[in-house]
Amino acid sequence: MKIYSSKLDKKSDKAIVVDDMLLTVDMPTSAGSKMLDGYMSLFEAEAITRLKANGYDIVGKADVGEFSFDLLGETSCNGAIVKDGKLCNASAEILKADEAVATVNLEVNGTVIRAAAQNDLCAVKPTYGTVSRYGTVPVACSGECVSVMSRNASVCREVLGVIAGHDDKDGTSLPEPYEYTSGVRRVAFLKSMTQGIDGEISEKLSSFKATLEKNGVEVCELDDEVICLSNIAWNILMSSELCNNVSRYDGVKYGHRAESFSGIDELYTNSRTEAFGELLKKTILFGSDNLSTENYMKVYDKALRIRRVISEAFAKIFGEFDAALMPACSTLSYGEDYLQSNKDAAFTENFYTAPASITGLPAVAVGGIQLIGKAFSDMMLLEAAELCEKEGK
Repeated sequence: MKIYSSKLDKKSDKAIVVDDMLLTVDMPTSAGSKMLDGYMSLFEAEAITRLKANGYDIVGKADVGEFSFDLLGETSCNGAIVKDGKLCNASAEILKADEAVATVNLEVNGTVIRAAAQNDLCAVKPTYGTVSRYGTVPVACSGECVSVMSRNASVCREVLGVIAGHDDKDGTSLPEPYEYTSGVRRVAFLKSMTQGIDGEISEKLSSFKATLEKNGVEVCELDDEVICLSNIAWNILMSSELCNNVSRYDGVKYGHRAESFSGIDELYTNSRTEAFGELLKKTILFGSDNLSTENYMKVYDKALRIRRVISEAFAKIFGEFDAALMPACSTLSYGEDYLQSNKDAAFTENFYTAPASITGLPAVAVGGIQLIGKAFSDMMLLEAAELCEKEGK
């Protein structure tokens, strides 16, 4: 159990904690994996550079699950964080303890949105390409985003405004200026995305709908079964991209190296076997199979086509509505024994977060639920989050 992977002896009114997926020059970056234990980078993430330039202090790094694609960080080489029999997230625990004004995280598979929703915090996953990914540990490059989590939406807005902007060092960075939209008027409640949720989440959705309507926002129920395919396609794309990205960790140039081996092939095998966790190994095998000659067209290529269909479905929704309302997770907490009966939870619980991941659309978690909007509606979603926060006071 470890909340910080590294911590600096700093006290600041503008303290920021970054997670262990962002490269730092004064603290090691392990990505929650034994493979990178103790690794020191020669350069830092662009998001960190921008934060420092605007007067923020980086006071530590939050622990993450191995390559940050699990539920809440439970696959970290440092072990899961468990309190009162429930799985916890390191960044969320740091914010709840008031040790930072915000955390900056790499959102890969819904961990940040999920953690914020379950801990009564606010998190924003921005429009893909608006925040530079330079200096992050790559996992699933076509969908991962540098995101912000805080105790309220106004701080998320402030920090996002600092780290957003074009960066020549990131090939996926969008050119400025961004035409952010504002003023939410109509919201689509995606009823088809409420599969498997418990009573607490259902109550959160009803409460948020009531808050929006009380503030003059029209909420209409909508079913779109196509969007329910998001997590199937995202799991294929994420595992395939992850498989390629972690292939660089072979025990030769850097990272964990097995002490016992005979020949280069055994060095690769032993190093990766010793350093990688069970979930990562399973995902590598899944991704390798997806990219095989036999499955490339019928599995991987088809997932790319489904991504386009899902994007088109959202475009149709946003032709009539400003945002889409849906759960962020199936429950407000996972018991310590949850993973024992749900071995593939990282690939099933992302049913609720995959729509934003696979399309690159912005998402905001607040009040136990999430809102997804069209590209560049980040600030509008945060405005809606502030409505929820004011109602809760």
